[in-house]
Amino acid sequence: MSLQLAVPVSTINRMRQAALPLLFILLGLVYASWASRIPAVRDALQLDPAELSLVLLCAGIGAVASFPLAAWMTGHYGARHSAWYAGIGLLVTMPCLALAPDMAWLMVAMTSLGLCSGCFDVAINALGAAAEKQAARSIMSLLHAWFCVGTLSGALIGSAFAGIGLSPLSHFGLLALLFAIPLRLCYRALPNDRPEPSAGKKYFSLPHGHLIVLGVIGFCGAIVEGSIADWSGVYMKDWLQATDGIAPLAFAAFAAMMLVTRLIGDRLKEHFNARKVVTAGALIAAGGMFVALIAPTVSLSIIGFALTGVGVATVFPFVFSAAGRHGSTALAGVATLSYGGGLIGPPVIGFLAHGFGLHAALSLVGVLCLAVALSASRAQWLE
Repeated sequence: MSLQLAVPVSTINRMRQAALPLLFILLGLVYASWASRIPAVRDALQLDPAELSLVLLCAGIGAVASFPLAAWMTGHYGARHSAWYAGIGLLVTMPCLALAPDMAWLMVAMTSLGLCSGCFDVAINALGAAAEKQAARSIMSLLHAWFCVGTLSGALIGSAFAGIGLSPLSHFGLLALLFAIPLRLCYRALPNDRPEPSAGKKYFSLPHGHLIVLGVIGFCGAIVEGSIADWSGVYMKDWLQATDGIAPLAFAAFAAMMLVTRLIGDRLKEHFNARKVVTAGALIAAGGMFVALIAPTVSLSIIGFALTGVGVATVFPFVFSAAGRHGSTALAGVATLSYGGGLIGPPVIGFLAHGFGLHAALSLVGVLCLAVALSASRAQWLE
């Protein structure tokens, strides 16, 4: 007790303010670290596009299956404890992705990754929604900007590690070791949230009413983000003959521009409204995909992926912010429908690539950006 009293209140407040951004960074790092090494893991196990699609499908299955569990954990233990438990699972799972000796074990590891990341995602977004409510102003876009700090850093680190020939196992193992301590410090720094009594409480339900519209927008947005994360590196390597060190830069550019856009996203929301910002962004994203797919050079294609990052940056922050106003159960329900896109998106791209080529398959991403624009333009609940 005396040690706690010795810590200045200002220091405790700063630690609490830093904890939530760090958790978003951690999720982004894990996400991008895997995405940056997909070509290496694919080559090591000699997977064709259809087989890689099945592997990615397992991650989506794990993510969607996680949301009822995430809602129960958040309601039963609180978002703080849920983030801690799911974070441990993430760090344990990462090295297993590289240790998988064949496709079957990689599918098991990917299911675990989807399960843990889904629970972690719901928990930290619930913490973010609570912090936004307490702040009485829009901060969700800024929090998701920290996620982009993680994805950008993870993609650049993955590019560097691939360039020097570091194995995925060493890469993922080092990541897990380095972030075990920050994860624990964040857990200790956050205030001990008190979950509501569980008697008679419904912890999960599929979205209904206007929440369905939010889920559909998130669904399409998840397909776009997931497809670019999982397939942009493969596209750069196979279609434009980029090296293992250069291929992850497409996703890095995508993540970088998402970061920049999310840093100003809350101000854009205040000046216009979420509906207009998401609609205009989705149109920009569609144009960016068009540029990326017709580009004859690596550098121009990277610019196209960067523009797509600008366009989809505000989808998740504003959809989750709107859903979070209805409570953690509504948030988990919208997240389930949203991340259904993560379930079917990358595998569908893979199966289409197997039949028609990756270039044609990624054209679907641009079409979905237009679908987001159309849906958002009519979603009054985003305002």
